[in-house]
Amino acid sequence: MMDHVAVDIVAFGAHPDDVEIGMGGTIAKQVMSGYRVAICDLTNAEMSSNGTVETRRQEAARASAVLGLSARSCLGLPDRGLTGSAEQIAAIVREIRRLRPRIVFAPYWVDRHPDHIACSGLVEEAVFNAKLRNYMPDTPAVAVEQLYYYYINDSNDVSLIVDVSAHYDKKREALLAYRSQFAPTDANHVQTPLTDRYIERVEARDLLLGQTRQWAYAEGFAIKRPHPVALFGERQK
Repeated sequence: MMDHVAVDIVAFGAHPDDVEIGMGGTIAKQVMSGYRVAICDLTNAEMSSNGTVETRRQEAARASAVLGLSARSCLGLPDRGLTGSAEQIAAIVREIRRLRPRIVFAPYWVDRHPDHIACSGLVEEAVFNAKLRNYMPDTPAVAVEQLYYYYINDSNDVSLIVDVSAHYDKKREALLAYRSQFAPTDANHVQTPLTDRYIERVEARDLLLGQTRQWAYAEGFAIKRPHPVALFGERQK
C-alpha cells in the first residue's frame, strides 16, 4: 500500500527548476488561493554541467518553501535517460496515484532539451494509464480531470494564459534559489544557456505574454483536450 497524500495539482518536470521556470507564478497564485500543489522531478539532474545532486536538492527545497508547496518528490529516473520505458511510465503512475491530483501539468511537447520532450510524453502516457483499473491493480486508479502543458524554453501555440502579476516576486525568488544553475560562483563552473541572463529572458517572455492582456506578467499553457467552461464572460448588470 502507498502513503496517499492528496493534492489538487501536481506539476512534473524532468529536472529541479523546470516547473519553476514554466509556471512558478501560477503555482504561487494557486497556493495563495488555498490549493494544495506538489512538484515531482523525474530526475536528480545529475548530468547538469554546474552544481551537484545535493546542491540541486537543497535549492529545490528552498524554491519549494518559497512557493508554499504541499509536497515535492523526485523519482530518481536517469538524467538524459528518459526512454519512455514501461518501468518509467509505471513510476509516474504510482506518483499520480499516491498524490491523487485533479490537475496535472507537464512540459510542452516541443523544446530544445530532449529531456523536456521525453518528460512530456511520459507524463501524458502515465495520466492515461493512471485511470485504468486493471493497470497496476494493487493501487487505486485515478482519473485526472485535465492535463496542461507549461513552457520552459519555447512558448508556441499558447492556449491559455494566467495573470501572475501579483505573484511574480515569488516566481523570481524561487528561480533565484537555483543559484548553481543561473548564477554559479564555483571556480569550475562552465557557461551554459542558463548562465547567460536566463532568468531575465524568462521574465521578458512572461512580460510580453502579459502585455497581450494588459497584465504585467502572464504564464502560458497549452492543452490537447478541450478546456471546459460554463459561460463566456460576465453578464452585464
